Amino acid sequence: MENKIKVAIVGTGFGKQIHLPAFQIHPRTEVTAIYHRDLNKARSIAQEYNIPYAMDNYENICSSPNVDVVSISTPPFLHYEMAKIALENDKHILLEKPLNLNSNETKKLWNLAQEKGKIAVADFEFRFIPAWQLLKEYLEQDFVGKTRLIKIDWLVASRANPQRAWNWYSVKEKGGGVLGAIGSHVFDYINWLFGEVATISAHLSCSIEQRPDPLSNKELKPVTADDTCLITLRLKDGTPVQINLSSVTYQGRGHWVEIYGEKGTLVLGSSNLKDYVHGFKLFASNGDKPLTEVEIPKRLAFPQVYTDGRLAPFIRVVDRLVENIDYNINNAPSLKEGFYSQLLMDLSHQSHEEKRTLIIN
Repeated sequence: MENKIKVAIVGTGFGKQIHLPAFQIHPRTEVTAIYHRDLNKARSIAQEYNIPYAMDNYENICSSPNVDVVSISTPPFLHYEMAKIALENDKHILLEKPLNLNSNETKKLWNLAQEKGKIAVADFEFRFIPAWQLLKEYLEQDFVGKTRLIKIDWLVASRANPQRAWNWYSVKEKGGGVLGAIGSHVFDYINWLFGEVATISAHLSCSIEQRPDPLSNKELKPVTADDTCLITLRLKDGTPVQINLSSVTYQGRGHWVEIYGEKGTLVLGSSNLKDYVHGFKLFASNGDKPLTEVEIPKRLAFPQVYTDGRLAPFIRVVDRLVENIDYNINNAPSLKEGFYSQLLMDLSHQSHEEKRTLIIN
């Protein structure tokens, strides 16, 4: 199928850094519109990237015949209404994570997408990174046998500096916090790699309780969102899972997944603290033999890599979006998978607040 899919970019932070160039690179998509609440900024970006339409009216962008897909990467507290308006105007959507403020919002959007016959893709790009795809293959080949323990560490220093300015990320009620930022990915890939969760127990904390007001160098504003999360799961097959997440760990070890089983061990990880995609390596061991690095086969490699590691896997998310539109299917990662990830985040907050382990039906 050769027809171009016309895309509107909504959100000019991550959207400008990753969504916009990816849709311009992809051979089947064309960026036809850019939205910003400040029309002058929208026009400036449109001129810089040769985008035909610049708009400051979101409803107009969603009703435009020059738009097939609305790609949303605004802060999460804006996602539900924006995605709802796009779907009601018969547009497909690509929604950045964290998808919404709660799983009920995600469920409503998924139901609306199905009702309208529209494609709704979630940006869970770890599913498309070569090393992670190889890990999936090893698990499907029963390399470790019955799993005994899964341990996940994602420890970075992105918000370790207390002088980093306050913004929406600092506010729990606006969808801020490390659980939404990276825990959303973790919950998605746990489901993808290992299956559903039976119980959850979570402790969330905020180490830096105030941050500088960006409008005033002297004033500090309160931080209500988590920056460290300790979560224990039991999968439906009985496997215990320990998750440690933090965005305030100077010299944190990066992102590592360790899988211990009756037959062997698999370890996937990256110590790259500046790029959460580049640098993943897979190590494997049979029984008590030493861990050895596994070469990533060329068949799984990205056809092209970029300075910003996030771009190549996001282009594969766009591949999935295009495929789903072409064949009118909602293959993962859709809002169905997004709902499950958001549900586990909701239950993490509930477990922390109630100080108890929750059983998931």
